[in-house]
Amino acid sequence: MGSEGFKAAPWFDQGRFGLFVHFGLYSVAARHEWVMTREKTPVHEYEQLTQAFDPDLFDASRIAAQAKAAGMAYAVLTTKHHEGFCLFDSEYTDYTAPKVCGRDLVKEWVEALRAEGLKVGFYYSLLDWHHPDFIIDHNHPRRDDPDARQQNREKDWERCREYLHHQVTELLTNYGQIDYMFFDFSYPWEADGWPGKGAQDWDSAGLLELCQKYQPQMLINDRLDLPGDLVTPEQYQPSEPMTVDGKPARWEACQTLNGSWGYDRDNTRFKSTEMIIQMLADTVSKNGNLLLNIGPDGRGNIAPYDAKTLTEIADWMHLHAPAIKGAGAVKDRSLIPPGMVATQRGNRIYLFLFSYPFGHLHLPNAAGKVTFARFLNDGSQIRWEQFDPDREALTTEPGGQPAGTLTLQLPTRAPSVSVPVIELFLTD
Repeated sequence: MGSEGFKAAPWFDQGRFGLFVHFGLYSVAARHEWVMTREKTPVHEYEQLTQAFDPDLFDASRIAAQAKAAGMAYAVLTTKHHEGFCLFDSEYTDYTAPKVCGRDLVKEWVEALRAEGLKVGFYYSLLDWHHPDFIIDHNHPRRDDPDARQQNREKDWERCREYLHHQVTELLTNYGQIDYMFFDFSYPWEADGWPGKGAQDWDSAGLLELCQKYQPQMLINDRLDLPGDLVTPEQYQPSEPMTVDGKPARWEACQTLNGSWGYDRDNTRFKSTEMIIQMLADTVSKNGNLLLNIGPDGRGNIAPYDAKTLTEIADWMHLHAPAIKGAGAVKDRSLIPPGMVATQRGNRIYLFLFSYPFGHLHLPNAAGKVTFARFLNDGSQIRWEQFDPDREALTTEPGGQPAGTLTLQLPTRAPSVSVPVIELFLTD
């Protein structure tokens, strides 16, 4: 649960839960945030989305309030995605929300988060498919143009890289203290005959110097093709606590509700609230954080399913936050039944009942180590028994457990919450 050797950020290590918000021109298209390259759309055609970019329902205060209610400690906004459209004011381009709709959405974002006491996170894409000097590669919308390689010979990559550094400087200097910078993303390998882009292409060392100069306390992720303050597994759950070079790593699972980051109108493959809570518990049980994404629609409104999910998570977190916030991996796994997800905070262990057992829950090696047990949702006591290991299981007596087993006596019906949690008080 500690973070020895890491940049100090107790708000992150103890908060355990954050909100990711993907919003941009792709939200108007409503066909995934990679729509520009998926459909190989020329810049002049894609720019037409600006005529409909009017985020009249984008309410940063509402988003921040819902994140706070859901028990989140921080939130991250896409200041610019791969499409190149900026939600912030920039002196280096007119391809921005302030120029298009008269609103600096990043300014609104930081003010709303600070009002709710949330830590401020920025996402910034290293890729920029709108910039005329961005070298075409296998991710680029123009990759299949017959003259794509000739186009590259006419581009000035140094000018594009300077633009990148200028914009990062704007974000680091125009909005006060920033707590987390989520860069996205490096791909230094060759694919489909195209060279990728890595640390030397972005001058990642220079970007880190800028971050250190202007925001030395800020966390930086691991997507500059250089080590960062945390690693960011995306769209999968690690099977165990993450490590780098054999040492424990600070990490954050980045997850969507339906597989898309930006608003994707026809994608209805939504995860249930129960699954999201199980993912959150699984992440914290491995000393990680969960960064859960929503994609506001083309008017900036929180989409109905996203809003419903956040509300249901808030209801659950209202009762179960102690099992998440400030919690981490259980120190003595021998106390926990095999396969069960559990977290620990101080001298309390939290058992997450993904499937509800009938009648009894046997805790190996827990006899004499637990002083009290209760359901966390209502604080109601759970009684236990400790059977003689030599006694056979007969009639109504569930004997036959190994020595040291503590058997919790559970009601037939589970508590009416998405994921029930049992809190165990350990002996000192």
